[in-house]
Amino acid sequence: MRRLFLLLFVTSLLAGTVAHSQTVTNLTDKQKYGLAAEYSRSHNGVAVLVMKGDKIVFEDYATDDAADTPWFLASGTKSFSGVMCAAAIEDKLIKSFDEKVSDTITEWKVDPRKSKITIRQLLSLTSGIDAGQIGIVPTYLEAIASRASYEPGTHFEYGPVPFQIFGELMTRKLKSKNETVMSYLRRRILDPIGLSVAFWRKKNDQILLPQGASLTAREWAKFGLLLKNNGKWNGKQIVDGKLLDELTVGSKVNPAYGMTFWLNAKGTGPSGNERMNVGGEVLNGGKPLDLFMAAGAGNQRLYVIKSQDMVVVRFGMFGGWDDREFISKLLTGK
Repeated sequence: MRRLFLLLFVTSLLAGTVAHSQTVTNLTDKQKYGLAAEYSRSHNGVAVLVMKGDKIVFEDYATDDAADTPWFLASGTKSFSGVMCAAAIEDKLIKSFDEKVSDTITEWKVDPRKSKITIRQLLSLTSGIDAGQIGIVPTYLEAIASRASYEPGTHFEYGPVPFQIFGELMTRKLKSKNETVMSYLRRRILDPIGLSVAFWRKKNDQILLPQGASLTAREWAKFGLLLKNNGKWNGKQIVDGKLLDELTVGSKVNPAYGMTFWLNAKGTGPSGNERMNVGGEVLNGGKPLDLFMAAGAGNQRLYVIKSQDMVVVRFGMFGGWDDREFISKLLTGK
């Protein structure tokens, strides 16, 4: 009797496992997106938007007006600097990502460390500059006075200062053209894709590049679509795709961070995790998922997954968050 009971129990357990596997396997894309949205809502989520191809295929909002309500991107703002840098290289304002910052901020030439810092190191947060306290943003001129505590390329440090330094660099590059950082960003990137910024915080009339922008989910998705499509918009090349590709190459110091984008690799993650590895064996047949993202405090996320032809926006109000779990539910339902 015991053997018979054990056999029946195991058979029932296996049957339930198979049934669950079949149920998950047979989920539609919309059902998977719904499970991801449920996970988001259970962790103080405000919005989830999914694009496949060039179309929005799923939206979920916590309130009736959330779709039209601009949301503060926090550090999700940083990635606009990377794309702006790529555009400036294409426009020959900047020679390359490896141009020295001191070629423009010439007062750095006398500093043994600052004189060697490249724009690539600045935007990959490996410049050795004291990155400052998160949430406390200096002016552009205050930022360039920050100390270099490490040799360039040897230390990763996350903070607002490097992006404000980039703001001063761009300000000087654009002076002869009588353009501001914001007017260049609008003319070169935002206006061509019809992206409307609801609000962008400023200090001394200069936009805050580390954290200043507020957008609706649909507007942020436009930026993701430009990236997914390798810099093209409605068939027109807005920013050179090869230059954009360089933004998603990690550094030796932190392979999980490129230039202004978080990457799906082992390294120091956006919340200080030692490993930011979203999907691997479970999601992509043992290979790392080709995912990169802009990430901000409160768990604001703009995910771009080129192999899935997908852009995903998620807005939230802090609470626990696991990128891997969200992406797993989004793609597999598990």
